[in-house]
Amino acid sequence: MKKTIVNDIDFSRYNIKNEVRYSYKTEKGISKKIVEEISERKNEPKWMRDFRLKSLEIYESKPMPTWGVDLSQLDINSIVAYLSPDTKMKNSWDEVPEDIRNTFEKLGIPEAEKKALSGVGAQYDSEVVYHSIKDNLAKQGVIFEDMDTALKKYPDIIKEYFMTKNVTPNDHKFAALHGAIWSGGTFVYVPENVKVEVPLQAYFRMNAPGTGQFEHTLIIADRGSEVRFIEGCSAPQYAVSNLHAGCVELFVKEGARLIYSTIENWSKNTYNLNTKRALVDKDGVIEWISGSFGSHKTMLYPCSVLRGKGAKSEYTGVTFAAKGQHLDTGSKMIHLAPYTSSKVLAKSISKDGGITNYRGLLKIGPNAEGAKASVQCEGLMIDEISRSDTMPIIEVLNDNVDIGHEAKVGRISDEQIFYLMTRGLSEDEARSMIVRGFVEPVAKSLPLEYAVELNRLIKLELEGTIG
Repeated sequence: MKKTIVNDIDFSRYNIKNEVRYSYKTEKGISKKIVEEISERKNEPKWMRDFRLKSLEIYESKPMPTWGVDLSQLDINSIVAYLSPDTKMKNSWDEVPEDIRNTFEKLGIPEAEKKALSGVGAQYDSEVVYHSIKDNLAKQGVIFEDMDTALKKYPDIIKEYFMTKNVTPNDHKFAALHGAIWSGGTFVYVPENVKVEVPLQAYFRMNAPGTGQFEHTLIIADRGSEVRFIEGCSAPQYAVSNLHAGCVELFVKEGARLIYSTIENWSKNTYNLNTKRALVDKDGVIEWISGSFGSHKTMLYPCSVLRGKGAKSEYTGVTFAAKGQHLDTGSKMIHLAPYTSSKVLAKSISKDGGITNYRGLLKIGPNAEGAKASVQCEGLMIDEISRSDTMPIIEVLNDNVDIGHEAKVGRISDEQIFYLMTRGLSEDEARSMIVRGFVEPVAKSLPLEYAVELNRLIKLELEGTIG
């Protein structure tokens, strides 16, 4: 395929300076031609090309969701599905082109943080531009690759697990869309009984206006292994819509433990329609830690399927919606085996007319005898015009279980503010202290660098200086 440099992305009209060069982009919209172009450019095996085309058929057959957030203004035909920066993937940070490297460094990814990780991946628009793993982990058999490389190096594993056993294109319209036009992402495999002591990280940057990002994350934690994976996401603010419809598939084998942390700060022109699910075997543990700050509209419900006896899941999340934002988030806990347990702590903050929803599912199957589950939802509204709703669904098909549910929604009271002001704080400082205390259970679940970032984002949101 002939290489051309794409220079017709007009960043100036959005008052944003961008010097990154792009070597290839598809036409706007989704079609068989575009899907085939993406697969051809990536030199994929025939089975993946066929999978993409089948996913496209499913996508075209499914209606647009009419529940959750309002998607009526999302025009898929105006979205560029694939946009590739003019660089090959690098294994050395110094070899990444300066313009792209500067973008990531301006996002606040400090050198000390990079050195404290077991491996780092960085994706810019549709392609991974940087990937590395510590030598000692590679020697233990840990695999940490970008998905395109993994498809070439480990085709049998990818074919077995990629959208076949966990998330499938038939799940919903945007899962099918992802299956058709996915690009980039991360593949992790941790062998039996290997403990990855410090986290692996992937960072996704959607930088061009009117584009989509569709990265795929596939993690397999084999029997008795332990790993922590941290994901960061961001995009600049534009006057046109961007779309993020990634997919995360997690496999936690017998006795394994996986901690999956995400801090998402998409710009407020982005539709964030992500799909995340974990399958957890006997005595396995999955922990979700989630911070959702950006986007215009979000629908995100990480799901844990506890299919092995004694499997456990925890979800801890905070969502922040300001003016013009509607974030519909929550979790799904599905108990299929005996003596499984789950715990949900979901917190939301809304201000300046922002809307937050907790939408959750707790399902106890008929074979989940002795299951234990608790759900706690808390909504905090900063003012009189914001909104916070909880919509939990609890389905119990077994009598021998222990279930708890609690939901609280309220506003910061004048009495709280007055009390703190009598102790010498300004009104803004008092409000900020109350909010930080509200999200403390989420912050303390994160590594120090990310807890600092979480508090920084909250401070910026309260000041109204984000997007």
